[in-house]
Parts: sequence; C-alpha cells; structure tokens
Amino acid sequence: MDAGTLANLYAGKLLLCFQKGLNGLSLASGVHGHMITSGFKPRCHILNRLIDIYCKSSNFGYAKRMFDEISQPDVVARTTLIAAYSASGNPKLAREVFEKTPFEIRDTIFYNSMITCYSHNYDGHAALNLFNEMKRDGFVPDTFTYTSVLGGLSLIVERDNHCQQLHCAVVKSGCELVASVMNALISVYVKCASCGVKSSSSLMAYAKVLFDEMPLKDELSWTTIITGYLKNDNLEAAREVFDGMDEKLVVAWNAIISGYAQKGMVLEVFNLFRKMYSVGIMYDDFTYTSVLSTCADAGLFLHGKELHGYILKLESKAASDFDVSVNNALITLYWKCDKIAQATHIFDSASIKDIVSSNAIISAYVGAGKLREAKSFFDDMPQKNELSWTVMISGLAQLGSGEEALKLFNMMRSHEHKPCDYAFAGAIISCSLLAALEQGRQLHAQLIKQGFDSSLSAGNALITMYSRCGVLHDARNVFDTMPYLDAVSWNAMLSAFAQHGYGTLATDVFEDMLEQHIFPDRITFLTVLSACSHAGLVDQGQRYFDSMALTFGITPGEDHYARLIDLLCRAGKLFEAMKVIKALPFQPGAQIWEALLSGCRLHGNMDLGVYAAEKLFELTPENDGTYVLLANIFATAGRWEQVAMVRKRMRDHGVKKEPACSWLEVEGKVHVFLVDDTVHPGVQAIYSYLKELVKRLRKLGYVPDTKYVLHDMESEQKEEALSTHSEKLAVVYGILKLPFRATIRVFKNIRICGDCHNAIKLISKAEEREIVVRDGKRFHHFKDGQCSCGNYW
Repeated sequence: MDAGTLANLYAGKLLLCFQKGLNGLSLASGVHGHMITSGFKPRCHILNRLIDIYCKSSNFGYAKRMFDEISQPDVVARTTLIAAYSASGNPKLAREVFEKTPFEIRDTIFYNSMITCYSHNYDGHAALNLFNEMKRDGFVPDTFTYTSVLGGLSLIVERDNHCQQLHCAVVKSGCELVASVMNALISVYVKCASCGVKSSSSLMAYAKVLFDEMPLKDELSWTTIITGYLKNDNLEAAREVFDGMDEKLVVAWNAIISGYAQKGMVLEVFNLFRKMYSVGIMYDDFTYTSVLSTCADAGLFLHGKELHGYILKLESKAASDFDVSVNNALITLYWKCDKIAQATHIFDSASIKDIVSSNAIISAYVGAGKLREAKSFFDDMPQKNELSWTVMISGLAQLGSGEEALKLFNMMRSHEHKPCDYAFAGAIISCSLLAALEQGRQLHAQLIKQGFDSSLSAGNALITMYSRCGVLHDARNVFDTMPYLDAVSWNAMLSAFAQHGYGTLATDVFEDMLEQHIFPDRITFLTVLSACSHAGLVDQGQRYFDSMALTFGITPGEDHYARLIDLLCRAGKLFEAMKVIKALPFQPGAQIWEALLSGCRLHGNMDLGVYAAEKLFELTPENDGTYVLLANIFATAGRWEQVAMVRKRMRDHGVKKEPACSWLEVEGKVHVFLVDDTVHPGVQAIYSYLKELVKRLRKLGYVPDTKYVLHDMESEQKEEALSTHSEKLAVVYGILKLPFRATIRVFKNIRICGDCHNAIKLISKAEEREIVVRDGKRFHHFKDGQCSCGNYW
C-alpha cells in the first residue's frame, strides 16, 4: 500500500475515533501506536488530528510533545494547542504558543482562539487588548471574534463607552444580525446596567432595542433579556417580555419564577408553576429548586411537603439520586420549618452531596439552637468553604457563645480562609457579648482594611458592639456614616439610646425612622417602649403602644404588654398596670408578673408585690429573681421574718441565687470581681484605696443606704457589707490601673444596687472621671456627680 493510500486510511480511522467522542479517544491511541510500529511517518494534517485528539482527552503532555516534534507546526496545530490550554485553564501557556507563532501564518481563527482563551479564563482586559491588537495588525474580526471579545467585555464593564464602542464596531462589520453576536452584546449591556456605571434603565433600553431588532431569537436571547431585567430589579419589564414569548422555553420560565421567588411573591410563583404544567412544559431541577425555596422562605411547610411528594411520584429516579440542588432545597425547606430530623434524613440518604448540602445542615442545627450538633458536624466536614465558617461563627454569636465564636474566627483565618463581611459581623457581635471593646476596635480596623466598611451587616454589628461596650458616640458615628440603613440599623441605634438611658434621643430616632419611610417592626416597638420606660415618658410610650395596632397593623404580643406594664410601674402607676393586666386578651405569663413585681419593689407596694410573686412561683418556681425581689420588698420594710421565710422557700425548691459579679477590661485582660472578693490579686490595694475614698465621699455628702442590705445586722456591719459590693471594687481597680481621667467601663451581671449607684456618682466627681456601668438592665453614665439615668431607673 502506497504512502498516500495509507495516509488516507489512518486519517479516516482517526476521524471515526473522533466522531465516537470520549469512547473513541482511547481507540485513537491504538491507531497512533499502529502508525509508530508500522514505521509510518504522518504528515501535518494527521499530526494535527492526533494533537487535537490528545488535547480533548486531556493528555496535554503528549499533545505538546507531538507538537514540539513538528519542525514547522502550522497555524492549525498552534490554534488547537491554544484551545486546549484554554480549556485546561492555563492562559499563560496559551499565550506562549501565541507569541511564538510567526506573524505571516496567523489568521483570524488563530486570534479568535486566544481571545476566547482570555474570555473563558475571566481575563476581560487581556481579551479586549488582544482584540485591539488584532485590528491594528490588519486582521478582520468575524462573528466568532465579536462573540468572544464581548464575552470578555462583560467581565470588566467599568465604562459604558466600551459597550457602545464595540456596539458600533459590530454594526460596521455587518454582524448585527447574527444571533450569537447580538446575544453577547445584549449580555454586555445587561452587565453594564447591573454595575451602576450609568443609569440602568437607559442601558437596559439599549439592550431591549437590540433584542426587539433581532430577526431570530433563540433560547439564550429570551433568557438574557429576562434575567437582565431581573438583575436590574425590574420585575415588571421582565414579565412583559416573558408574556410576549411564544416559544415554550423552560429556561425562561425558570428565570421568571426565580425572579418572583427572590421577591417573596409567593402567589405569582405558584401561579406560574401551575401554568407551566397546563401549557405542557416539563418541570426540571431548577423549577423545583425555586418553588421549594419559596415554600421554605414563606414557611409554607405543607405546600413544600406536597411538592416533595409530587417530585417523588413524578420522577423515575430514586429520591437519593435527585439533583443535588433539589436535595439542598429540600433540606433547607425542612430545617426552616423546624423539621430537623427530616432534613438530616434527606442529607444522609442523598447519594451526591456538595458543600451547599453540608452548609444547609449546619444552618439547620444552628437555627434550632443545637450548637453541640452543629459544631460536631462542622468539625467532621472534610471540606469547608467561607460560608461554612461564617454560618458557624454567626450561629455561635447569635446563641451567646461569643468566646467560642471568636476562637473560630481566628481559626478561620489561620486556615487561610478570608473572612467575608458576615463573618466579621459574627465576630464583632461576639465582642459585644463579651464587652471586649479593644478587640472589637481591632476588628473594626481590620474590617476597613479589608474594604468591608460599607457593609450593612458589619455596620449593624458595629453599632451594637459599641453600644454594648458603653461607647455610645462611636455607635452613633458608625450609624451616621453608613451608606445605607435598613430596619435593623435603625433598631440597633434606637436600642443603643434606650439602653444608655437617653429616652428622648431614642424617640427622636424612632420619629426619624418613620420620616424615612422605614416601617417599624415588633422589635422596633419593644425597643422604643423600653426607652420610654427607662426615661419616664409614660404618655409617649402609651401613644406608641396604641399606634402598633391602630397605625401599623401589628398586634402587640405579651412582650409588648410587659414593656407597657413596666412603663407604668416605673412611674408608680401600679393600679393602672393592674387594670392593663386584667384586660389582657390572654392569660398573663411570667414576664407580665415580673414587670409588676419589679415596680412593687421600686415603690414599696408589699401587698401587690406578694400577689405578683405568688403568680411567678406558680409559673417559674425555679427563677431566683422572684425570690430576690420579694426578699428586697420585705427587707426594705424591715420584715425580717418574711425575708427568712422567702430564703427558706428558696432552699426548699433548690433554687440558688445567681452570685453578683462585675468585670472590666484593663490592658486587654478582663478582671472579674465578686462581692467581698478575696481572690483577685489586687484586692488589698483596692480595699486600702476604697477605705480612703469613702472618707472623701462622705465629705461630698455620701451616706451609705443600708436599706439595700438584705440581712438583719448592725448598722456598721451593713455599711461594711455595702462597701465590698463587686461594682465598687471594679471601679476602684479601674482608678488604680487605668490612665488618669481615662473612662472606666464596668459590667455587672445583675442590677446595680442603689447604694452603689449613689456612691459611683460621687466617685465620678471626686476622681474627675467618667464611669460607665452596664448592669443587667441598662447603662449608667456617671460624670461630675450625675448619672445619665437622672435617678430614674
């Protein structure tokens, strides 16, 4: 057989191998082996075919070796190798081949392959630069060139004039009627509109004109324009285009359903879902995912469960073989509807799982408050992404495990995962739980360095952190400099003023919020009622409470009524509070009676206090606060026998009083003090300084208020007991260790006692320091002998 016939035979066999796809690629190596053993010397066209086959089978090393053996590889071989490097994600090697190709053998297809390489590997700038270089070198772009360079441009649409320049070039080339080019150009305008470089409506108008002028529209055309409107928050325009579509394109249907799902428009999602079936369009995994997600977000468990049953009935494949996105949506549905066992069963049964599946299970455990299970699952995950870490950190912070959340945040960074703004928010909230101001400030600085200073979630967390750490002006600065505020931001700022006792400022924020057309929610009203309560704004608080249902259509819950009763009780309106309780539309719970009992303690109403306490003993006999408040009422009245009876009742029920403790941060270390502390290494110096300090305070008018001692003892013993309260010890330690006139910030786990409140007011004057104390209820800012609460607390 002559060489020409043999060459044709081998070329035919290689063509057959190529046509068989992946199965034929292994056969091609056999054909190549036969060439070698027979001594056949293939010419360029056969070598090019072999290079192409080896590239498509990902055997790049062998393809490159064959390429290197060709003394003068032609442009086809070079183009093939560039395309192979592009597919493998290696534009650097592709460019090396491009640069070594003689100018005289280059053609438009050759340039197209390199531009496509850049576009597919997300280097839009390089694609655009090469396109310009191609034109300078005298090569004429074709439809493939424009499709590729427009794909690259969509990655980097910083300036809308790029869109218009390429648009003009397309028109001049005569390619404006080619569907692939027009789809790419529409996609560029859509991306440009989403970037905010120019009015999105005007750019989408350009895209719509191009779409309308297309003589033939394919599936990509419809999908691109519909999703373009959806990405630019114009659901109405997207629906108008969708309604004008004659073809039954499942991708377009899925896009519009997804748009309604993201807007929470449940009825529209369900209506379109039913209509798909009625017009004969088969559902696919994307359809199921959108509708299941809608059910999960809206809490429509029965609807979601019904759809799950429908999928099981309709789909021929086993439930364990569902597409991973459908299983993930099912897991999310069940955990969001508090069906954790079913969610974990779906996860365990799935034959294919991805990182999204695992993250959904972590979210399920965190959402159910099962931190131990969440942490165990997280630790056992073979792979974690940034979202895995963020969900775990945020969950720990939200459920009060601030110290563990911060440890995990630091571990995340040590594992070379870059925290996102949500992870920073979780860490910052953890600092607020621990009152770790300096660490919170460090995180704030890192947040700015990482470019997350405009993040909404991080900004909201910073407001809360600074507020809970006692630095109200920094919380306000963050609020005032945030580029965008949502209801959470306003609630956080309102809460900050409320906790710090600035009731008038809190109500000003509430009124500003209404003027900005931010709709108040249940949390907003809880906060503003609390602010009015702490500031004695009874009439204003009553008006806000009444507006909940009348103006905003929010039915007050028991927690809102508890705030109202607290408002009345603090102002001494105990009988008005009882009228509210008797008129409640439900049986009063523990928080109602706790508010009344606190008011009775404050105003010394023993009979009503005993009545409220007995109700609490029935509802929450294990709550130590009830016993303490009732004992306070009896002790203030000198009824020591009743005090003893309360203590006996407490012992009989096995209830232990939470020990009072106070703490402050000095040079990055937290120092904790108990009442009558003998453990802290600095107690001797503290007691010595405190003894002299009390003498100075007496000269300023300080008289120990012994009614706050709940034991029957001599007057001197009572004064001694008062002097060793934990908040006094913490304040004195701050005086000894912090720089002169530096603000002292003390935190206490329970309510500050009245004698300590009076003493610290005078200490702030004697020591010329601002002292901030956060107790279990609120903040007190002491300065120049006065407190921010105005003695109304």
